[in-house]
Amino acid sequence: MAFKEKIGVRSVRLALTVLAGSVLFSGQSMADEAIQKVEITGSSIKRIAVEGALPVQRLTQEAIAKSGATSVADLIQALPAMQGFTIGAVAAGSNSGGNTSASLHGIGETYTLVLLNGRRIAPQGSGTTVNLNAIPMSAVERVEVLTDGASALYGSDAIAGVVNFILKKNQQGATLEATYGGPEDKGGNAWNTSVTYGFGDLDEDRFNVLVSYRHDEQSKLRATDRTFADSSYLKFARGGKNYIWDRTSTSAAPAGATVAYKTKDSVSTAFTPYYLQNNKTCPDGFDLTTSNARACGFDTGSTVEIVPQSKRDSLFTKGTYKLNDNLNAFAEVAYSRFDLTARIAANPIPISIAKDSALYNTYVSPYLTPAQRADVKSVTANYRTTDFGLRASNTITETKHMVLGVEGELGAWNFESGLTWSQNSIDERYTSGYATNQGFKDILANPDFNPFATTQKPSVQSQIAGAQFIGSIRTASTTMRGIDTHGSRELFSLPGGKASLGIGGDYRTYRYEQSPDSNGTSKDIYNFNTSPAYDLSRDTYGAFVELLAPLTKSFEMTVGGRYDAVKAIDDKLNSKTVGKKDSANTYKVSARWQPVQTVLIRGSYGTGFKAPSMLDLAQPLVTAGFTAKKFDCPYPGTALCRAEATQYNAMSEGNPELQSEKSKQFTLGFRVEPSAAFSFGADLWDVKLRNAVSEITEAQAFADPVKYATSFTQYIEPSTGNPYYAFKKLSVNIGKKEYRGIDWDLSANHKFDFGKLTAQLSGTHMLHANYTKAGSNNVFTSNMDFFGDTNEVTFRNLMKLTTTLDTGRLSNTVTVNYRNGYTDAAATVYDVAAAKEVKDFRLQVPSYTTFDWQARFAFDKQTTIRAGIKNLFDRAPPLSLRSSSGHQVGFDPRYADPMMRSFYITGNYKF
Repeated sequence: MAFKEKIGVRSVRLALTVLAGSVLFSGQSMADEAIQKVEITGSSIKRIAVEGALPVQRLTQEAIAKSGATSVADLIQALPAMQGFTIGAVAAGSNSGGNTSASLHGIGETYTLVLLNGRRIAPQGSGTTVNLNAIPMSAVERVEVLTDGASALYGSDAIAGVVNFILKKNQQGATLEATYGGPEDKGGNAWNTSVTYGFGDLDEDRFNVLVSYRHDEQSKLRATDRTFADSSYLKFARGGKNYIWDRTSTSAAPAGATVAYKTKDSVSTAFTPYYLQNNKTCPDGFDLTTSNARACGFDTGSTVEIVPQSKRDSLFTKGTYKLNDNLNAFAEVAYSRFDLTARIAANPIPISIAKDSALYNTYVSPYLTPAQRADVKSVTANYRTTDFGLRASNTITETKHMVLGVEGELGAWNFESGLTWSQNSIDERYTSGYATNQGFKDILANPDFNPFATTQKPSVQSQIAGAQFIGSIRTASTTMRGIDTHGSRELFSLPGGKASLGIGGDYRTYRYEQSPDSNGTSKDIYNFNTSPAYDLSRDTYGAFVELLAPLTKSFEMTVGGRYDAVKAIDDKLNSKTVGKKDSANTYKVSARWQPVQTVLIRGSYGTGFKAPSMLDLAQPLVTAGFTAKKFDCPYPGTALCRAEATQYNAMSEGNPELQSEKSKQFTLGFRVEPSAAFSFGADLWDVKLRNAVSEITEAQAFADPVKYATSFTQYIEPSTGNPYYAFKKLSVNIGKKEYRGIDWDLSANHKFDFGKLTAQLSGTHMLHANYTKAGSNNVFTSNMDFFGDTNEVTFRNLMKLTTTLDTGRLSNTVTVNYRNGYTDAAATVYDVAAAKEVKDFRLQVPSYTTFDWQARFAFDKQTTIRAGIKNLFDRAPPLSLRSSSGHQVGFDPRYADPMMRSFYITGNYKF
């Protein structure tokens, strides 16, 4: 049978336009003159709907509903083609605010372009990565994913591909929907409700207005609610041996003590006074650390909320007015507010202990030798403010997006033009767990305060409430303004039909601002680093041309080219220009050949580029948290060392000499559809990047601090004034990246007397995931099934099987999700039998497969009920010893869901 459009075709409106597409087919034949022309995937040229030369995956409304996803991030990140994205749970212990992203093929979120109705939306931060929480879920009609590089169409950041969220339009009537669900075990319940209403018919009334609103709430899930995540002192067995992975902290209450010495080569001493004073017994809830036989460890992991509490409100409205038979004017407004509260362990605070003070004489001096006492330089109590409660960071993220435009036909041209204003803003607040500067100094001045005691006296407790800092610490926003226009028309006849031309261009300006709150600085918060201030802006512009040539009835080619310019950065705070203007010429050639009606062969070759983010270029040296892992001092015996293996402070700095990254990529694929009951397709893709931004990793730097001496700098601790080493992140253009894989899918259906069975199996098989080690352009390493230098894994095989049995009003769907096993991050573990530490220990993490089930019952055309079970067989996340990407312990939240078996029910009513 002839190829048909099963997965859609509304697509790339070059630079700022609609992407659509098809991976399977359904629709009408090209010979049918009555078919309306639409824009084909990967092209700005309107034409009759047909499977294109570029691979596009599409999720329809029904596919979205069958997934059981309750957020855009859940929906997108479950696709087999997605790897290397950011998840919301990373907000525990970071300032991400619950940012979630899309990342195709493990190439990275900064290389995947996200569009809303074909246009760019304001990113979160100084780059171009869009927070998926900004997308109004209830207004989404379908999602289309171009899995091929598209810089020649869209400009920067589309090296890996494009994700386009196409929203509803021209709807009449209302739809009400509500969902409630939660895990079988405690914690993590969630619910949402939405209403969508449209009125007016473009053809009859000359207008249409659509309004869609949705509210979501997610309750927290504590680490102690799950046995696989409830402790930083993790005991496990492998190969007949028992091990301990110790991620506890000696910053505790009662505090540990660190003594530094004047003699240059003397190693600092660290111990827990309580342990030595109480017959070598740790307090309740503590374990003796495996790395220090005189120190007790505080179990920070048990206090973390592994799924943060959040609320989301989103609104989308679109009005369209028919100016005449050929032209429509439209306006779109999208708004979202995401309110997330992440909680982690109580705040660790270093406190200086004066030599010969009462605290020193009671808790420190007795455990030093006479020589050590005579050589003491400084004493620090590593205290954790447990009486202040967990550290709670509340981040409110707002996205506002407005478009005014005109679309239609002018003579022989199909065209569209629009003005866009879009903004993503963040207000980060501390709501508990942090002490005011003056309030904590008052506590330190209280003679009853004792950091080495298990509990504080009433006079100290009475001061704590008044010493809590509650308020904003920073606000940040990225504002994008842009104008775009494009058009297409037929030109001349060729043997296969009319040749068509597409042209267009766009201009955008970005402004990134960050301001520390005037009452949320290091002067206001104890042991706090004031958020840096930024006011950076730059302009970008580009133009494209595209020619479609049907050379024969069965063979056509498309050739496109684009010019882009990215201007230098205007640093308004420092009244200077950073970097210089950068430009790029990119191109793409694609072709499709259909030798017979049931077989399609297609391919493409093109180039791409990615401009550095504004902070990559213009950021001054600022604090950037801590290293992901504990490290020994890079230069043992020197003055800036910390006492023992610990997480060192991290600093970050921009590089104004950075240039754009460049890429070359190709695809080669086929589709076969021998009958209406079966189709199969596969696309080989390949992406090579040069001039890639490379960053010395913390593991590299600490392993060879002499070679990477420029990766270390000095950090001054706010509370004590003590100087320590810090790891400095600095990016340079030196690297190369090579990614290759195969996206494939299979669809089959069969009609029985009692109903219809449909099965769709899709997956991504990775062939290469190679990149050069930081600081080198010819020494390659890989993340393939291996926790690599980038602190993530590229899985060789990701697969999803969806099987649905439709029996009239009732349908049942079973979804199977699979990812293969991998070699885990290197960790230092304690061999219990040998009583010694084992460094660079790597687990073999097994494959992870989950089954989901959903039943849908349609009472009538207006009312539908869905009920489902996620993770039907209650599969626990596999053990992981990774220490990056969030404060969760014992599993990797990017690769496994901590909810376990969960249930949900959804009601939908249309009227």
